[in-house]
Amino acid sequence: MLNTLLAGAIGIEGLSLEEQIKLAAATGFDAVNFSVIEVKELADANGGIEYVRNLFSSNGIKPGGWGVPVNAGDDSKRPDQILALPELASLAVALGAPGGTSGIMPGNNEREYDAEYAFWQERFLPVAEALKSVGASVGIEFIAPKTLRNRFTYEFIYDMPRMLQFGKELGTGNVGVLFDLWHHYTAHGTVEELDLLKVEDVILVHVNDAPAGIEIDEQLDNQRTLPMETGVIPAIDYMKKLKALGYSGPVAAEPFSDRLNAIGATDPTAAAKETASTTQSLLDAI
Repeated sequence: MLNTLLAGAIGIEGLSLEEQIKLAAATGFDAVNFSVIEVKELADANGGIEYVRNLFSSNGIKPGGWGVPVNAGDDSKRPDQILALPELASLAVALGAPGGTSGIMPGNNEREYDAEYAFWQERFLPVAEALKSVGASVGIEFIAPKTLRNRFTYEFIYDMPRMLQFGKELGTGNVGVLFDLWHHYTAHGTVEELDLLKVEDVILVHVNDAPAGIEIDEQLDNQRTLPMETGVIPAIDYMKKLKALGYSGPVAAEPFSDRLNAIGATDPTAAAKETASTTQSLLDAI
């Protein structure tokens, strides 16, 4: 598995892709999450995708995950974004990183469950088809905490099994999940549920832990910790299951830790070193 820098998740903002790659190389990471829009800008300005490929390879860093740049729920922006998607996704494929990610909120204030399901199926299908046309895939993140779900009138998908099924029902064969340990924990997910996954279903993994002394249904989405920091989440058990599947892709810490964000804002190197070391400890433990 690839220990992957997700800079914004640890309070590091404003770095270019080249700066992030150099930071990753200096602090113990294997890979960097990236923006396909920035990749296109770099390729256009420097004679093609080979320039970006060399940025990674010359520093011994691999491309990790990337966010699919389509707001699937925005009917005013989505059509143009989908038209632009094949070219952008093809650049990620050329870098050797065919898996993008997206997400769906676990509720809304307008539509009951079945209507919301149909709403998102209709809007995600052309996204999945555009990605498939260039050999790319998408992992949809399930977002779980009850403290967030309770804000909505109608609850929607918030767990891995149903999000996995949602992707399968699109019928394109290139839709899986972004598996986040914290969201699986707050969905009351089990280790055994990971047996539902095949290796091709897992596009990206986010690792983290939960603050101690807080009930599962009281956990807050923006208050987490680095993986294995508290031992609340059975991270090793989850990750062993993913390893047994054969998953070898990017693993990015997403701690949303006030402590770490404060370090990242003033000393990116220190935040990156701590994150890389902690994540590697988890990977070494499996």
